[in-house]
Amino acid sequence: MNEVKEMLKEEGYKLTTQRQAILNVIVENQDKHLSPEEIYDIVKLKHPDIGIATVYRTLQLLEKFNIVYRVNFDDGYNRYELNYDSESHHHHHLICLKCGKVIEVKLDLLETLENEIEKENGFKIMDHNVKFFGYCSECRK
Repeated sequence: MNEVKEMLKEEGYKLTTQRQAILNVIVENQDKHLSPEEIYDIVKLKHPDIGIATVYRTLQLLEKFNIVYRVNFDDGYNRYELNYDSESHHHHHLICLKCGKVIEVKLDLLETLENEIEKENGFKIMDHNVKFFGYCSECRK
């Protein structure tokens, strides 16, 4: 949290109580890929005076500084997760078509493919995003 505070301070922002509460919710629920509305619902329990616009503005600010990463699972919602290492590729996701569960896949086998694409096309790839759609083990029962 001190790193975030310093990063924001360097750019003229403060880590306000509300911003910290929003970031805490993301940290405490990092395996859930929360939407802004879900973050708002959780933050509101401890900070009833917070507005949804504050959540959206804070998420934009945190994304601007690569503190969080916005993901879209083609369900009409943006979701947010912590960005642990902005220099590396993001992990991939398995998305259940029945219950909507999202499972993170840390394994990244696309590096060889990326190297070939860069070499053949003279294109510098900075990142990639892969989503697999199917059915989780619970829904397959």
